[in-house]
Amino acid sequence: MKMPHILLIYTGGTIGMIRDFNSGTLRSFNFDELLKHIPELNLLDCTIETQSLAAPIDSSNMTPEIWVQLAHLIEENYNHFDGFVILHGSDTMSYSASALSFMLEGLIKPVIFTGSQLPIGDLRTDAKENLITAIQIAAMREADQMLVQEVCVYFEYKLYRGNRTTKINAEHFQAFASFNYPSLAESGVNLAFNKTALFRSLGRELRVQTKMHARIALIKLFPGMTQEVFEQMLLVPRLEGVILETFGSGNVPNRSWLNSALENTIAKGVPVVSVTQCSGGSVQLGMYETSEALVDMGVISGFDMTTETALAKMAYLLGEGKKGPEFKQAYESPLRGEITKN
Repeated sequence: MKMPHILLIYTGGTIGMIRDFNSGTLRSFNFDELLKHIPELNLLDCTIETQSLAAPIDSSNMTPEIWVQLAHLIEENYNHFDGFVILHGSDTMSYSASALSFMLEGLIKPVIFTGSQLPIGDLRTDAKENLITAIQIAAMREADQMLVQEVCVYFEYKLYRGNRTTKINAEHFQAFASFNYPSLAESGVNLAFNKTALFRSLGRELRVQTKMHARIALIKLFPGMTQEVFEQMLLVPRLEGVILETFGSGNVPNRSWLNSALENTIAKGVPVVSVTQCSGGSVQLGMYETSEALVDMGVISGFDMTTETALAKMAYLLGEGKKGPEFKQAYESPLRGEITKN
């Protein structure tokens, strides 16, 4: 069996920087010279090619248009490579991994996002381990198929389902967590996989959806939010969807103006989704009196989805042209292992 062939895609971020030790500033390095910086990659049982975005970016500048670029890159190279590793800034990595998980329907090859908290040339960098292990995971086979067949995030010794992750720390090497789903693998002396947790697509042909509609309002409720502020956020021209970060298991203040504003929005055909502000746990609409009205007016449950995934899934389904009951049914169904329904 031939060696796995891995495509390394650089979008930007700390992992692609080296420090000028005279000035202390960070600059991008040429990924064609990757082996000079990480000669250990020569020890991996795979071949590696690299591509970069035409203009690498800080991940704070990530947009749906760049998600489309990444999806097209994978589509164009899908039959020529066995796995893909995307180097990405950590700040918006969970958004991008979630988006790509929906955009790449029928995926049966690994797409692994990774990055680092320190530049690749720093003495104490986490970049080398993250990159080496991400490539190793992307190259792993079981029998005649790739072991991982989904979009993942690898960071600080753990592999996570991408659409289950959220960034939890800006300083520690352990920057990500998956509060509502177990890790897929852990790197120690050996690479230990939780094989029962791995996602398997029902389809065998890759289908790429590149219409992502992002005219979405993301509203986090807080004690003391005023009627004027809340209503104005729902009056955005051509608004297509609303993600409402609610308290606890989906609770909202008992305010007639809040209910009225949501009812008017839903009456216009704009879907409203409730996700919890909590790091872990799930929305359970109707459990408490303070969320009963949401059920009655047709607010959609995000169950245990992260905010990042809730937004990406909405953009994807809106791009698919889903509306009304069809949108609700699709949104409340697990498409890529992004939710757990009890």
